[in-house]
This record gives sequence, C-alpha cells and structure tokens, in this order.
Amino acid sequence: MNVPVAPHRRALPILSPEKIRGLKPALADVIEYRKSGLSLNWIVGCPLECGYCVRHLFDNFEMKVPRRLMSDGEAVARLTGHSYFRAHTTPIQLLNRATDPMLPIVKPHVYEVLRKLDERGLTNHVLIITRWRVGPEDCAVLNSFTHLRLTVLVTHSNIANPAIEPVDSHIAAESLRTLHAHAERYRTVLYWRPIVPGLNDSDADIERARELSQHAHATVFTGLFFREEIASYYEAHDLPMPYEETARRKIMPEAAEQRILDAFGQGDSWGALFRKTSCGVAYAHGEADYNGHFGVPELCDICPSEQIARCRAAWVKPELSTVTQEARALGATGEVQVNDRAIVVEGLDEPPRYFLQHGFGYQCHDRAKPHHYRQHGRAPIGWKAENGTTNA
Repeated sequence: MNVPVAPHRRALPILSPEKIRGLKPALADVIEYRKSGLSLNWIVGCPLECGYCVRHLFDNFEMKVPRRLMSDGEAVARLTGHSYFRAHTTPIQLLNRATDPMLPIVKPHVYEVLRKLDERGLTNHVLIITRWRVGPEDCAVLNSFTHLRLTVLVTHSNIANPAIEPVDSHIAAESLRTLHAHAERYRTVLYWRPIVPGLNDSDADIERARELSQHAHATVFTGLFFREEIASYYEAHDLPMPYEETARRKIMPEAAEQRILDAFGQGDSWGALFRKTSCGVAYAHGEADYNGHFGVPELCDICPSEQIARCRAAWVKPELSTVTQEARALGATGEVQVNDRAIVVEGLDEPPRYFLQHGFGYQCHDRAKPHHYRQHGRAPIGWKAENGTTNA
C-alpha cells in the first residue's frame, strides 16, 4: 500500500545509548500501559511548554527538541512483541506523554508506525492526542489506513494565560474542524481538558466547547492532573496554584462538573458528551466501551441511549474462576472478587490490571485504591465525602 506521507527534511536522529541511559528509567522505557491503551513513546522532547504537561513527571520538560529512542520499525516490534499486546484487542496510544505527535518533524514517524501496524492487518484501536496543527494533507494520510480503528483526540482547553498554556487554543480548534470535515476512516474527538475552576470554566468557555462539540464525533471532558512535580513547576514560575494540594488522580471538582452538565442539559445543540476517554472513542466508532465502564452506571447517565444499549449488550460479568486464574498468573495476591461493578484484586499495579480490564471488557480495581461513588477514577478534592463533609 502506498501511503502518502507529509514531506520532511530529514528523519529525527536517534539518541545514543549513553544519552538514553541518562534519561529517567520510566522515560527510557518506550512502552507504558495506561487505561486508554498500551502507550508507545519512542520519541521524546517537545517545544510546546504547556505548564501542566506530564513531562514534568519524567524530568524532561527542558528537552525541547524531539529525538527518537529507537527506529520506527523497532518501536513497532517492541509494541507488538510486548507481553501485554493482543492483536485486534489491546488499545494503543502513540506519543501521549513526551511530545506532540503532529509536530512537523514528528508526524512522519507517526505515519510510518501507523503504516507498519496497518500493514499487519491489525484492527486495534489507536489513539493519537494532539493540540497542534492538522491540515487536509494530514487527513488524507490518516484516511489511508484501512484496518486500524484510528482516533485523533484534539486537546482544547481555552486557557488564556500564556504562561500556563502557550499554545493558542485556536490552533486546536481549527485542527478539530479540519479533522472532522475530512474524516472518512478515522474519527476525531474533542478532548476538552484540563478544566480548572476559575481558569477556563466560565460561561464563555463552556459555550466555546459547545460550539466545538459539533465538529467532533464525540466530546470528552476531564480535569487537571496535578502531581507534586507539576505543582513545583507552578511555584517556581509564580503561576497561580489551581489547588492547595496535589493528587494521584485527575482533579475534577463536583461543582465544576455540575456546571458543565447543567449547560449540557440545556437544549440539543451539543455533540455527545462523555466523562471517560474510552467511552468517547468507542461511541465515535459505534462500539461498546472497551474499558467496561457500563458496570459503573453513574458514569453513563449522560451517555446517548444508543451507546448505553451497545455497552449493555457487550457487558458480560466474567466467571470468577477464569478471572482468578488470569489474575494469579499476573501475580495477584489475596482474594480476587468479581462484583457487579468491577473485578477487584490485590497485589497488581496498573499495567496488569489494565491487561485484565481490556481482556474482559470489565473494570478492574485495586482493593487498596477504591473508586468511590460518582468520583470514579478522580481525586477526592472538591467532592463530598461519605460523612457529608467536603474535601478541600
């Protein structure tokens, strides 16, 4: 298959083994299993300087020039040969933690990896997240892949403070419109994030998202990932601190969510809105959610009725004996439980839990880190506790 590729002057250089050894081990490891998919990050370095970027967690925020850790072919071999990779099942993410995949010097390598995956006949979901420029010529390339279930998620925050968000959100808005207008084989999602109360949740911000939602196959909204490393960057650069404390999970206060849902409920001029990434991706492709969120019904109360029907039809409570056998093989300790909401395990960190979750299409939770009612997968900051008090 001859895939059109945007012209570029030269291939990105590959870092030397010595320089790779100098990276933080988590950054040097090109594969990470995340909830939305097995994440392949063979290119590191980004000039966009978004203040809240997760690159702070990998100690490479100052690495502004993209570089490869290996060739595109080796990256594909690493991915498809990974112990957690399952052909046609495992969702995949490309370059979601260390660069923007649509930067001019990066995207030819993204297209090459997509081509190599597509030539294998793989039908896995593939997610690409960008806030950069996407033109009609890029859409032609993205439409050329015949097997992959490809989704481009366009990050749009409408944050006006250039010290926090130096990339003008109009760039993402225009990319979203272009992607949606030219979509044939791929789908595009408005990734409305990070929403921070008092920063970008005004009536005008919400109206902006409403308008953009009409130029996407689905809209996903979520809060701020605010770890200690990001808080330290804010403090060092005299940026307004969004919260008084940090959290392991994303922060999306109850009141902020309710403002959005109240606006969403007024009329029918919104596109489909979702709380979770995989829900929006699945809806865009006309499929059931591969993360099994249907078992957590309070997440589904804003979903379109046809999507609820799809997820209900696909959602099957797995047999305890089968789950126990697989969980034990992955290293689970203690009791394995399958309730009406999720598989509950002990002794497994996130990658093996996601492996079980995607394999069974059923939520898999760590007993030591429970998902509380309505807060599912989000930090407790800004939510009422069970005793009626409000978390700061």
